[in-house]
Amino acid sequence: MNIAIVGTGYVGLVSGTCFAEMGVNVTCVDIDEEKVDKLRRGVIPIYEPGLDEMVRRNVDAGRLRFTTDLTEVLDDVEVVFSAVGTPPDEDGSADLKYVLAVAETFGRNVNKYTILVTKSTVPVGTAEKVKQRVRAELDKRGVDVEFDVASNPEFLKEGAAIKDFMTPDRVVVGTESEQAKKVMSRLYKPFMLSGERMIFTDIPSAEMIKYAANSMLATRISFMNDIANLCELVGADVNMVRKGIGSDSRIGKKFLYPGCGYGGSCFPKDVKALIKTAEKSGYRMQVLKAVEEVNEKQKEILYRKLMRHFENDLEGKTIAMWGLAFKPETDDMREAPALVLIDKLKEAGAIVKVYDPIAMNECRRRLGEDAVVYCNDMYEAAVDADALLLVTEWNQFRMPSLSVLARTMKQRVIVDGRNIYDSDYLKDNGFTYYKIG
Repeated sequence: MNIAIVGTGYVGLVSGTCFAEMGVNVTCVDIDEEKVDKLRRGVIPIYEPGLDEMVRRNVDAGRLRFTTDLTEVLDDVEVVFSAVGTPPDEDGSADLKYVLAVAETFGRNVNKYTILVTKSTVPVGTAEKVKQRVRAELDKRGVDVEFDVASNPEFLKEGAAIKDFMTPDRVVVGTESEQAKKVMSRLYKPFMLSGERMIFTDIPSAEMIKYAANSMLATRISFMNDIANLCELVGADVNMVRKGIGSDSRIGKKFLYPGCGYGGSCFPKDVKALIKTAEKSGYRMQVLKAVEEVNEKQKEILYRKLMRHFENDLEGKTIAMWGLAFKPETDDMREAPALVLIDKLKEAGAIVKVYDPIAMNECRRRLGEDAVVYCNDMYEAAVDADALLLVTEWNQFRMPSLSVLARTMKQRVIVDGRNIYDSDYLKDNGFTYYKIG
């Protein structure tokens, strides 16, 4: 089976590579010539565990190709996936200009029955706009080519994207035709051998499912952060509370971990977009507005704890930060709590020393070389620090040498933004320890 995927960002590259791994002939398309050239040479623009090796293996096998021109392969493929970016517009709604540009290119050049599948996260109603753009281009050409549009939202977790794609818990496809349903079933059949997990819906429902899923997960996070903040005020332990409510089968244990706020490419953008979609329909998403508000405040919680400890004076203090990415196993710093913390600490006159196993270059790209002190390892960051902030729960941060920290830190203060440390153990070793909740 031959397919094309337009867009070699996170979703497009992971999806294309995983399809190729299952024997599909995949051509990934991107207008960025330098990016395409690097991909052909095996240089991967994103960090995702195992992806670089899988890309090289499938390129060498001839199943994965890269080009800047969709028209080169359009006559040879059965399915075209649109996996281009949908960045938030100034008002928070999803910007569809790249999605619609793909539709126009498709309509100008398609010559036989082909399915155009939107894999990008898009608002309800986007597929209808895509269909109209394709038909408009066909009308300009004076031709009547049969085609279908479909929606196939992705549910990939950064850091575990390959596993999520190869063994999905569900594959959602919104379509209007039996022919498209059969083609999509055939394409995904290799991923269903351990059990049928395909969910076919109408197109608007498929478009809504992705937004609703991410918004629900974001809601659970903000809810637990709100509970954690209340626990501090009333003397309860949020970890015990989490275990107690997570044991309820109706609630479950996942996404009930309090912390210093969520970030990344999906949750913040999708919550904003769903709120905006509702507003355009004359409805107010009151719960999601609260979710967003709680999260933005939560990104400052480590800063507020530091300010209380140092009696509102951080001028000249050296603050070490472990972790920059919004979560482990990625270099993604989009909407990361670390960015908010760095801004607040610098405004307060602190010297900020940072270390992250993967995201150092991304931080340099975003903030520049002189914004913070970049360190070569976790312990270098802690040298002469008045306090240490744990921001991202990378595995290597989970069992630090307290004896090394005791010798190198100026003051033994640790603020744990992910609740991964044993408070009694730290206190027994002479550290002042703060956690969430």
